[in-house]
Amino acid sequence: MQQFNRRRFLQAFGITSLASVTGVSGAIAGGYSNGARIVVVGGGSGGATAAKYLKTFSPGLDVTLIEPNSTYHTCYGSNWVIGGFEDMDNIAQTYDAMRDRHGVKVVADSVTAVDADKRRVHLAGGDEIKYDKLVMSPGIDFRYDAVEGISEDDAEAIPHAWKAGEQTRILRSQLTDMPDGGVFVMVAPPNPFRCPPGPYERISLIAHYFKQEKPKSKIIVLDAKDNFSKQGLFEEGWAEHYGDMIEWRGASDGGRVEEIDVGEKMARTEEGFERVKADVMNFIPHQRAAKIVHDVGLTNDEGWVPVDQRTFKSEMDGNIYVLGDSSVAGAMPKSGHSANNQGKIVAAAIVRELMDQEPFDPSSANTCYSLITPDHGVSVAAVYQYKDGAQAGVDGSGGVSPSGESADFRKREAEYTRGWYKGITYDIWG
Repeated sequence: MQQFNRRRFLQAFGITSLASVTGVSGAIAGGYSNGARIVVVGGGSGGATAAKYLKTFSPGLDVTLIEPNSTYHTCYGSNWVIGGFEDMDNIAQTYDAMRDRHGVKVVADSVTAVDADKRRVHLAGGDEIKYDKLVMSPGIDFRYDAVEGISEDDAEAIPHAWKAGEQTRILRSQLTDMPDGGVFVMVAPPNPFRCPPGPYERISLIAHYFKQEKPKSKIIVLDAKDNFSKQGLFEEGWAEHYGDMIEWRGASDGGRVEEIDVGEKMARTEEGFERVKADVMNFIPHQRAAKIVHDVGLTNDEGWVPVDQRTFKSEMDGNIYVLGDSSVAGAMPKSGHSANNQGKIVAAAIVRELMDQEPFDPSSANTCYSLITPDHGVSVAAVYQYKDGAQAGVDGSGGVSPSGESADFRKREAEYTRGWYKGITYDIWG
């Protein structure tokens, strides 16, 4: 991928954003208002965006958002909390504006089942809600069965912290309790998984915390992959700021973990490589689409949901749309920015379908910012266009931050990172 050109990317992003909006300009102007019932499952980046923009594009729709958490903590930004320089309150989002400003009905409950034939969702509290169209953005679940010795029941002792909230607090607490000179071990997952640069930002910011408070400590990354997103930029930053504190082992060098001894906090890698003992272990499991979409019968053999990538309509049910981390979305990564874009695509597709209009060919974009220190940011960006049945990257668009840049350049990228966070969370929940 080419080096990152910010002006060029922003120009492209402005064009593609405009294309997405003008693609539904008729729907906005037409004021579709027959009160069709749209139920959205999941109040994260994708679901909340879809609910908000359904009401934005067509205020007459009856939109209900179902989300069990009254306060939603974003996974992006949670590494800042784990690294010790942000508070949980700073990554907390509420649904007040969704309800009060945009007119979305917000139900604090969990979906236990979907009756696709009768078009009803069943809630843990006992209620049923009927729908004309169902939008599902339930995120990820974990495949603990891929590694021996560990299960979901062990997540308090060995946290994943890949769903923000209580798990974030647990991992942060374990790090603060760890003695100086201790060993932190991360077990990183294979592809595909939520937020490809996320594990490596986490490593960076834990190293930042250790450098200040526990400089004798060591970090070992056991990775099921031989390469990762923005690897060159991360390794350059690690060498600059942390010396030999971080040791990354790829799959070919003993990074693939086969068994965890939870009591001993010990990772056993493939035969021929050593066992690795941790004082604090962060095990990020293999991932798949959330359980509810499996229960509805929407997933493929790989555990993800195939969709019409033009509209994100399920290939299994024409009245259900699936977006965000659970979906198969072509070249788009499983990121909050992707889910935000997909939420708008889904909202537009539903409104146009209800108006008996053909779906448009959407354009979208993604940016993944990462902090290596609080003042050292890097990023990767891309633009996507629906083409030949899939979301495909646009040739010549986006790129990565250049290597070898000055401290001032990296600091500006860190400022852009915080600005991106404020902007996207306002767009979703504001």
